[in-house]
Amino acid sequence: MALAPSRTKYRKVQKGSRKGNAKGGNTVAFGDYALQSLTRGNMTGRQIEAARVTISRHLKRKGKLWIRVFPHKPITKKPAEVRQGQGKGPVEYYVAVIKPGAVLFELAGVPATIAKEAFRLADAKLPFHCRFITREGANV
Repeated sequence: MALAPSRTKYRKVQKGSRKGNAKGGNTVAFGDYALQSLTRGNMTGRQIEAARVTISRHLKRKGKLWIRVFPHKPITKKPAEVRQGQGKGPVEYYVAVIKPGAVLFELAGVPATIAKEAFRLADAKLPFHCRFITREGANV
């Protein structure tokens, strides 16, 4: 089962704006190393899970991983070959809206080379470009 909120106030939401940079969640807060987005896009629950599995497999259950994003926004879709004018379609999946500068994952308790490689593998699973950053004062 992909990530989704357990309950929401409203079942469907409007598209909204994706412009601007990440205001919060743009610094390394928990671990020593982080994966930071450089471009914008939507990140589905499945993509978050795929990246998490990739990172944890590369680490071989060493270190601590923090997931800093959660898919709160429902995306609706109408079935194929349905005429227009009958309202909004049902919710298909949930996404996390990612803006440039948002920290997606954080790691601690592993060497920098292993963390960098784990994040490189996870970046391949994501629909936007990311970079490897470290906490100020982390022993790199």
